[in-house]
Amino acid sequence: MADNKEAVIETEKQPRSVRVVLLALMITMMLAMLDNMIVGTAMPTIVGELGGLQHLSWVVTAYTLATAASTPIWGKLGDMYGRKGAFMTSIVIFLVGSALSGMAQDMGQLIGFRAVQGLGAGGLMVGVMAIIGDLIPPRERGKYQGMMAGIMALAMIGGPLIGGTITDHWGWRWSFYINLPLGIVALLAISAVLHLPKKRVQAKIDYLGAGLLALGISSIVLVTTWGGSEYAWGSARIMELIGIGVAALVGFVFVQTKAAAPIMPLHIFRSRNFTLMSIIGFITGFVMFGATLFLPLYQQSVQGASATNSGLLLLPMLGAMLVTSMVAGRVTTGTGRYKAFPIVGGVFMAVGLFLLSQMDTGTTRFTSGLYMAVLGLGMGCLMQITMLVAQNSVEMKDMGVASSSTTLFRTLGSSFGVAIMGALFNQRVQDVMTERAGALGSKVTEQSAQLDAASLAKLPAAAREAYQYAVSSGTHSAFLLGAVVSVGALVAAVFVKEVPLRGAGAPAPAPEGSAEDAANDSAPKPAVAETV
Repeated sequence: MADNKEAVIETEKQPRSVRVVLLALMITMMLAMLDNMIVGTAMPTIVGELGGLQHLSWVVTAYTLATAASTPIWGKLGDMYGRKGAFMTSIVIFLVGSALSGMAQDMGQLIGFRAVQGLGAGGLMVGVMAIIGDLIPPRERGKYQGMMAGIMALAMIGGPLIGGTITDHWGWRWSFYINLPLGIVALLAISAVLHLPKKRVQAKIDYLGAGLLALGISSIVLVTTWGGSEYAWGSARIMELIGIGVAALVGFVFVQTKAAAPIMPLHIFRSRNFTLMSIIGFITGFVMFGATLFLPLYQQSVQGASATNSGLLLLPMLGAMLVTSMVAGRVTTGTGRYKAFPIVGGVFMAVGLFLLSQMDTGTTRFTSGLYMAVLGLGMGCLMQITMLVAQNSVEMKDMGVASSSTTLFRTLGSSFGVAIMGALFNQRVQDVMTERAGALGSKVTEQSAQLDAASLAKLPAAAREAYQYAVSSGTHSAFLLGAVVSVGALVAAVFVKEVPLRGAGAPAPAPEGSAEDAANDSAPKPAVAETV
């Protein structure tokens, strides 16, 4: 008990050091969130210089695959060998991949180096959330995770603007090089200030489980990326990938029951709250990334907004999400209660998506902005609360696995959301174009149902009007599907069991009524080193 008090006193004496660590974590989170958005803006310029247009999609796919496949592995490595070492290693790999990507001389090199970058990125988000879980008691953790949600919103707004500015003034290579100074600052701060207990687990890494999980996740991501675009959904290639993915994941589950140190211990899913948060996280990812894909498209194609400021078009949604995340974090910190937020978030998310599904060619920007704000309120209630509750539902020794699993489910949800909502949107657009513009309509959308501003401007007036109606109809179908899916998050939230969050120095309640869990979580929190 004396040691416990000393640890708490020591932590309370070091607010400056904690702030330095949190600043470094926020920079790292910004790197993870900004990268794809900055690079996406630079892609036309990259293709113009390096060529390889036919391989363009792999620049994003290689990064996404590597990130998703490595996420659970980074979480487990942190649990086994120490959070600080694993986190710093992931930052170094990310920076090496960024530097190499900036020096790429052809599209093949860029794709390979983006995969290296993705391997590092898989540990960035997990490391940030797990370190916050190590340093901050659950009762205080909400406000800090709300700040991280704010960073996410700012990155989504500013990413395209920053990417365009960098590409126009410095060249596309700096869209990668910009990561280096920021990453080095974060790396030095974490190295100097963050002190966590060193760990060394005797059990060997579950290489077989890691390989099967990586194979299963990669197959899923490829199915959702290629299905309906590169290959037809019923094609042999997609069926092969589905078969490989299912077999790999079944094998993974079997291996986890036998491994001494499983990559994803199945016992964490015995916690009702953890399983429910995984479901809610998947649905939130499904909805959020689908919305960020189709809302700018609707506003540019139907409402005539400029593509240059595409990030600003999402400001009502992201601003509402930012404010709600902050408020939810503060209220959770002040009261220790959180169950109302997933329920309220589920309601607002479903209502917001339903309202967005009602938009047509006559909807004003003000009205669509209000609808986006409603959706943002819902997502703000869900984004970081899912991570907080998931972490509060497991033992301290599984903090990294809980963080990585929650992140992974959100990532997989985004892959499924973009794929399924995208397939529905594309099919609806093509059908409506055929109905309204005949053979010309089919020809206009045969390559892609998403036309850029230049292509849209070249269309005859009748075809352009038909396309605007088709996009409106496509977004209606996509958002209506999102509304139906988001009801699942509301249902899951109703069954969440509110386990009180402990404050600094307070013994942890048993997440699911286990005395052993309470004993594990009541261990002293690691202190942060004094800044020199």
